[in-house]
Amino acid sequence: MFKVLLVDDEVFVRKGLLELIPWEQLNYTITGEAENGKEALQLMERLQPDLVITDIRMPIVDGLELIRNVKEHNECNPAFVIISGYDDFKYAQQAMRYGVHDYILKPIDEEEMVSTLRKLSYTMSAMPMTLPSHRMLEALVHEEHGEQAERYAAALGLEKAAGFVYVVLHLHGATDDKLTSIKQLQDALQSITSATFPVMEQRLGEVGILLRLDWLRQYGSDQMQALAKLRDQLTRRLGMSVSLYAGEGVNRLSELRRSYTSANEAAKHKYAENREVILFEQIKNQPLYVFDMSQELCQELIMHVEEGNRTEYYAAALSMFRQFQEQRFAPQAVASALSRCFGGIQAVIKEMGGMDERLQHVQELAERDYLLWSLKLLQEHVLSALEEADDYIAQLRKEQQKGDIHRIKKYIDAHYCDNISLKSIAARFYMNAVYLGRLFRKSYGVYFNEYVLTLRVQEAKRLLRQTDLRIYEIAARIGIPNADYFVTQFEKLERLTPTEYRNKLLVERERGDQ
Repeated sequence: MFKVLLVDDEVFVRKGLLELIPWEQLNYTITGEAENGKEALQLMERLQPDLVITDIRMPIVDGLELIRNVKEHNECNPAFVIISGYDDFKYAQQAMRYGVHDYILKPIDEEEMVSTLRKLSYTMSAMPMTLPSHRMLEALVHEEHGEQAERYAAALGLEKAAGFVYVVLHLHGATDDKLTSIKQLQDALQSITSATFPVMEQRLGEVGILLRLDWLRQYGSDQMQALAKLRDQLTRRLGMSVSLYAGEGVNRLSELRRSYTSANEAAKHKYAENREVILFEQIKNQPLYVFDMSQELCQELIMHVEEGNRTEYYAAALSMFRQFQEQRFAPQAVASALSRCFGGIQAVIKEMGGMDERLQHVQELAERDYLLWSLKLLQEHVLSALEEADDYIAQLRKEQQKGDIHRIKKYIDAHYCDNISLKSIAARFYMNAVYLGRLFRKSYGVYFNEYVLTLRVQEAKRLLRQTDLRIYEIAARIGIPNADYFVTQFEKLERLTPTEYRNKLLVERERGDQ
């Protein structure tokens, strides 16, 4: 890896660069930091960096003075990249005279910086032969290297190849714990084809392969058949579903960037075509839909999940996936549609007091790069996520009902002496009276009227023991305005009339006094 020294008097700029740029992926490592030119000169003697990234305006020794000093007096001969907040032609002109590789204005654009560092990495490599094959392939597809292409071809053993095609390979469902490495893929390719092909990872689960057109012609009657055959064998060998997207064929490696760009364009049509092998030639004149999905369909799906109507939300989801294909949705448009739907479902769950963490499939769709999946695999995961959300919402609703019935019971316990009824309480808690009666009996094993009567009789017994209130007064106190009805219900539960209960207490007390 190439050693890098960062020089800037603003610490947040240095820390920002450290976090912003994927240094190791670009074949660099940060070996030191300095806040001015003087400190940088001292560090350079010890660190011997290959690249110095420096600001211009700094205290003590500025950036241009640092570069001049190194060029004239220092044995170390690193490459220089200037980052500056000053768009001044004189600065740039002087920097170029010192042989500075590039002059980048602040605020730093990540893509510009990465492109600059990638080009410089190739330049600083003494010969293409010193690079691993995936780095050579990366150099060919990211930059125009006409003058180096022949050397790359020789280094890759492709100098006699008659044409090339770049193919993007998607490993559906690849995860951190089931990651197919570059070496595993190369071994699989070599085992299947008895040939070696340069391979590079574009991102997790997405790999680029450089294939020779003459080999493809021998492997199948046409390019589609050859790639379909290769795809089937890779799927079996790797133990996971694989899709291939082929770019334009090119005659020379110096033109490979065009094949790389068109292969990645073909991959964008994966949901519109819903096929495992797609050639750029098949889709190059086909437009993609890049706008939002119908809001009505999304709202319909959310409503059916909230209602727990599995038949209806399945139908809505399948309709949505048909729309993805028929209207030729781009992957990002698919992602936007799913994000809106599942965002709405998550909002429903939060309103009900639920937690997103309980939804494994929904979380997976939110966190993973599912756009590498096939349409079939994505549909399976979405339907599983909808079922999971449906089950969780049903569970939350039961818990809510349980909480509701507990609140209702507390209300009854506090107001049983009032003129309450099943109908009045159902109205108070916005429930159906019949449903409330069933829910109360299911929750507490007793009918609502029996429970209220038990509470009232228990209170009547307390009043009979502790007061000399008349029977009709006690009846009124416990919420039964009809004294005769009170007597009848009391006797039904206690096998005694209220008067007999009170007299029995007096007799027992007299016996106790004797």
